[in-house]
Amino acid sequence: MEIDGEHLTLEDVVAVARTGRPVRLKPDARHRVARCRDWVEEVVRQGNLTVYGLNTGFGSLAGVSVPIEQSARLAYNLIVSHACGVGEPLPEEVVRAAMLIRANTLARGHSGIRPETLETLLEMLNRGVHPVVPSQGSLGASGDLAPLSHLVLVLARDPDGGEEPSGEAFYRGERLSGAEAMRRAGLPRLVLQAKEGLALNNGTAVSAALLALALADAELLVRQAEVAVALSMEALRGAPDALDERIHRLRNHPGQMASAEAVRRFLQGSTLIGSAQRVQDAYSLRCAPQVLGAARDALSFVRQVVERELNAVTDNPLIFLDLERPNKALSGGNFHGEPLALAADFLAIAVAEVGNIAERRIFRLLTRQLNDGLPPMLVQESGLNAGWMIPQYVAASLVSENKTLAHPDSVDSIPTCEEQEDHVSNSANAARHARQVVWNVERIVAIELLCAVQAVDLRLGLEPGARLGQGTAAVRRRIREVVPFLSGDRFLQPDIEAVAEMVHRGEILRAAEEACGAPGCPAGPAGGGR
Repeated sequence: MEIDGEHLTLEDVVAVARTGRPVRLKPDARHRVARCRDWVEEVVRQGNLTVYGLNTGFGSLAGVSVPIEQSARLAYNLIVSHACGVGEPLPEEVVRAAMLIRANTLARGHSGIRPETLETLLEMLNRGVHPVVPSQGSLGASGDLAPLSHLVLVLARDPDGGEEPSGEAFYRGERLSGAEAMRRAGLPRLVLQAKEGLALNNGTAVSAALLALALADAELLVRQAEVAVALSMEALRGAPDALDERIHRLRNHPGQMASAEAVRRFLQGSTLIGSAQRVQDAYSLRCAPQVLGAARDALSFVRQVVERELNAVTDNPLIFLDLERPNKALSGGNFHGEPLALAADFLAIAVAEVGNIAERRIFRLLTRQLNDGLPPMLVQESGLNAGWMIPQYVAASLVSENKTLAHPDSVDSIPTCEEQEDHVSNSANAARHARQVVWNVERIVAIELLCAVQAVDLRLGLEPGARLGQGTAAVRRRIREVVPFLSGDRFLQPDIEAVAEMVHRGEILRAAEEACGAPGCPAGPAGGGR
C-alpha cells in the first residue's frame, strides 16, 4: 500500500494495524516532503528567521531563542523530555495504526521532516518494530505529545552519540530496548535534525488510531446486535409489525430503515415470529430498529470525522512554500483534538445504548413472567441449576460501567504550560474510553446471542414443527459449533469469551448474511486482540 497523505481509509488502517499490510511512501509524496525539507535546511543555513520549534523553545517557552546550531539537540530534548507517559502499554494494533497515521500526516509535505526519517518510521512498521507506548498521559492538545514521544524515542538517537535512552519496543514478540529492537530489525536510529522532533510528536495520531479501530469494531458490532435482536424476537415470538418497512420510511432516518431491513432479512422464513399473536412487544424488541438505527447514524458521522482526520496535517507550525514571504511557516492549532474528542464521545454514547437495550432483552429472555412460557433462567430444573442467571448480572455490570465510561471527556479541560495551552480536548482519553465501551458491548451482545440461542432451542422443543429464519438458523448452527446447549450448570466464562471473539471477528454477521445471500458482507477484523 502506498501513502500520500490524502487517500488513507479506515479499512487501510485496519489492514495495516491488524494484518501487517506493508506500506511505502508514494514517489510524488516523497518529492513534496523533500521540497519542504529543503526550505528548513535553507533556514538553518541562513539563520536569520525565527521559526517556532526550529530555533525557539516550546509551549510557553516559545519566546526563548535557541541557537540554530543547537537545533538537533532541541529536537532530541523535545522527545526525551516528553516521553513520560504512564499506564499499561497500548496494544500493538493501536501503535501500528498510530505509526501509519503519523506517517500519512507527514506525507502531505507541510511538516519539514526529512524523507529518510519518514521512511525509517515506515520501515519500523513494515519490519515489526512496535514501540512500547504508555496508554495514559495525553491531553489531546498539543496533540498526543507524551505517547508520540515514546513512539519516536525508539527511532531517535542522542546527537552526542549515546544509544540510551531509546525507550522500549516489541520485536517478534520480545520486549527489548528500542536500540536493540532497531538493531535486530536492521534499522539505523537517526539523529533528529531541525524541526523533526516537533513534526513527529505534535499531532493527533494516537487519538485517531484509538478511535479508528474502535469505530471499525463498533460498525461491525451494531450489525451483529441486529442479528441478536432477530434471535431474541424468535425466542419470544415477537410481533412482526414493528419491523414493517412502511413504519420506518415515515421516520426518515437511514440507519433506522437499514436496521429494520436487516432484522427482517435475518428472519425471512421464520414461523415463530408473530405466532404468539401479541398486539405489540416491549420497547427492547419493538424499538430495536430505532435504537440501533440511531447508533448506525451516529457511527456514520464518526466515520466522516475519522476519515478526514486520517488525511489531516495536525502538527505545528506548518510550512507553505507558496506563502509570499520569507518565513514560510505558519503557527496554528491543527494539533487540537476536539473533532476526535467529540466524535469519540458520540461513539461511546451510541455504543453504550446498543448495550443498554441488549441487556434488557437478556433480562426478558430469562424472566418467567416475560419470556412467553420458557423456563426461568433458560434452564431445565431451575433452582438446582442457576442457568444463565449470572451472565445477565455480568451484562448488567458492563452496562453500568459503560454509563461511567460514556461520560463525555470532551467537556473537561484543564490549563497547562503556564496558561499558554489553556484549553485541551482530552481526545485520547475519550478514544480510550470509547474503545473500552465497544469491548464491553461485544460481551453484552455475546451474552444476548448465547441466551437467545438457548431460548430458541427451548422454544423449538415446545414447538417441534416451528422453523427459524434463514439468517437466524445459520447463526444458531454457527454458535452451536462452539457452545453446546446448556442442559445443566457448567463453567460459562469460556463460552462468553468464545462468542465475544466471534462477534469481534464478524463471524456472527457473516453466518447470517451468507445464509441470506446478502451482498457486501464484511470480512471483519483479522486478529484484533486487545
